Amino acid sequence: MTISSTTEGPLSGVRVIDVSTVLAGPFACQLLGDLGADVIKVEHPRLGDPMRHMGAELSGQGLWFKVLSRNKRSVGLDLHAPAAAEAFLRLAETADVIVENFRPGTLERWGVGYDAIHARNARTILVSITGFGQSGPYAERPAFGTLAEAMSGVATMAKTAEGKPVLPIFGLADSVAGMAAAIAAVSALYHVKGTKADGQHIDMTLVEPLLTLIGAQPTIYSALGSLPVRGSTSALRDLYLTKDNRWVAISATTLESATRVMHVIGRQDLTASDWFATGVTRAEHDAVLAPLISDWIKSRPRDEVIAAFVTHKAAIAPVYEIDDILTDEHFVQRGVVTAVDDPELGLIQMQSPIFRMPATPTSIRHSGRTLGADTDEVLIGELGYTSQEVADMRAIKAIA
Repeated sequence: MTISSTTEGPLSGVRVIDVSTVLAGPFACQLLGDLGADVIKVEHPRLGDPMRHMGAELSGQGLWFKVLSRNKRSVGLDLHAPAAAEAFLRLAETADVIVENFRPGTLERWGVGYDAIHARNARTILVSITGFGQSGPYAERPAFGTLAEAMSGVATMAKTAEGKPVLPIFGLADSVAGMAAAIAAVSALYHVKGTKADGQHIDMTLVEPLLTLIGAQPTIYSALGSLPVRGSTSALRDLYLTKDNRWVAISATTLESATRVMHVIGRQDLTASDWFATGVTRAEHDAVLAPLISDWIKSRPRDEVIAAFVTHKAAIAPVYEIDDILTDEHFVQRGVVTAVDDPELGLIQMQSPIFRMPATPTSIRHSGRTLGADTDEVLIGELGYTSQEVADMRAIKAIA
């Protein structure tokens, strides 16, 4: 299945400049592009975004970059060069949203900070994503998602039984910050479009959005002095191994769902116990429940276990590897992963847009472009530069 649409997305007509690198900012712009925005990715003309060569490659092409830069046109500008900085400001005049993730003050040193952008177009929204924010004692510190995962409480909440904190093996902090930045950008855009007000400078961090994912832990600690218990798993919310050596996950945190699990394993008698009535007391009896559930599941193959849970409308799911995701009949029918025709690589698979909006469908119009593929189109065709001016800038390596 290839995602395409003749209907314009909800952000059609919105221009976004992606001058960020690696993950959080580019992911925010990927989401905005999926929603129909015209996203122009500005990269260093010789170095490009480091994400171009992070992770797995095929024929010298970074596969992650192909996904992350889908729906984006590529313009190569060296913002250190005054001529390129001026081109960026002329581009900013046409922009609704600009997303960057340099350290605080970097854009200002290049002469393209928020004040300079605002002077060219007062309605432009600048989204700055940094590790710790534009202010505070840590503002100038270098930061990556790993540090945010460490400082947000996520790593310690996932610690091993031996007490070692555990980091996610993917870019959790960056991805969450990217989603938050996209929401902030759309919210600010709604304000500008609805009130004709000026744009604003949005201060987004890597650590603060991730902190919202740990639930009420700050509230619980401030009220009760309680630190979170490792993993927060229980017998009724855990992973179990089946007879054929496959893992399944069950989740039964409510009384109704827990009762259904007891019916599945033939121990509905336990539901009459006083302790079964609340989640707290059920958790206190994990030593009773866990062996019963584990023994029942490990005596049966995975398909039989899942079928029994489904029959009783009890919540269960197989633990998937990536190949399982690509072949699951539900995901295939819904087009969760799609094929995109890439000029360099042919058909490549990637996740479909997460927004299902029938009146304004989202789409993947193309995969990540080669560096500078659209520089001439944008500078000459849209910003009014002459061919000679562009040639002169290219000669001094200010553009790609």
